[in-house]
Amino acid sequence: MRNTNKMLRQYGFILLLSIALISCGKKEKEAVKEQTVTETAEVQKPFFKLSLAQWSLHKAIFAGELSPIDFAQKASELGFDGIEYVSQLYTKELEKGDDPQAAMDNLLKTLKENSETYNVANVLIMVDGEGHLATVNDEERAQTVENHKKWVDAAKYLGCHSIRVNAHGEGTYEEVAEAAVKGLTALSTYAATQGINVLVENHGGYTSNGQWLAEVMSKVNMPNCGTLPDFGNFCMTEGYGSINSKECEDPYDIYKGVEELMPFAKAVSAKSYDFDAEGNQPKIDYAKMLQIVKDAGYEGFVGVEYEGGNLSEIDGINATKALLLKSAEQL
Repeated sequence: MRNTNKMLRQYGFILLLSIALISCGKKEKEAVKEQTVTETAEVQKPFFKLSLAQWSLHKAIFAGELSPIDFAQKASELGFDGIEYVSQLYTKELEKGDDPQAAMDNLLKTLKENSETYNVANVLIMVDGEGHLATVNDEERAQTVENHKKWVDAAKYLGCHSIRVNAHGEGTYEEVAEAAVKGLTALSTYAATQGINVLVENHGGYTSNGQWLAEVMSKVNMPNCGTLPDFGNFCMTEGYGSINSKECEDPYDIYKGVEELMPFAKAVSAKSYDFDAEGNQPKIDYAKMLQIVKDAGYEGFVGVEYEGGNLSEIDGINATKALLLKSAEQL
């Protein structure tokens, strides 16, 4: 009987030990599984942040279907962390009343309040219609610099890090480059006093020549003067550089161009046109583009800028966002 009890106690101990070991093994597997899920989530997180370029909504804004004042709200609803304003979309707002400065002050106050309400970061302002910073005419260029100063001040008030400008001009390769260096140096000198960057986008003409723009940046050689590489604006013979234009006769190598501009980049524009059935851009290999951006060590905002016609603006924005995230996972 004693032997039997002893054996039962031994079997009981072994059983309890087995249960304990099984339980520990199960917990260990669950911990490993949880760690794996966490690591996978971290791997899938893109190396960049997503912002929305307001130009993606320009059709709705021009049609009166969307107020530019509600940009922050719309971007938040679409899941973006940052917003990129377009100056020309606020022309009507700035024409209200008889006092231009008061109109600007009221506009900026509202935009800042909205960005805070909807928790989106004000990234930059794309400035158009204020003249050409690379015009060879000294007086015109000086006036253009003055015209841009109010947007530098606006960017500072909103908490943006930059304004995007156009470095267009008429003349030879060398003449326009020299004028661009002068114009950008003058504006960047003022912008530095406000803690704002001045960025040049490849946007038609010489600016769509990556080598030309990189040379200009090297000659300006100021820490607050840089580039905003756009995936698609590399047509030198078309107004604002769209490679999607039927009039584009002389496109620059888009991958070579982005690679040349990335050393100076403080923002990146993910341009998109019509999508194919697989949700890709036939004219732009997004995975290849993002690899170039990543290899440059860039970790800032990548702005979604949809210019296609086969999807609505909202659907095009969502499709571009999805393509960016899908492409980032492939890297």
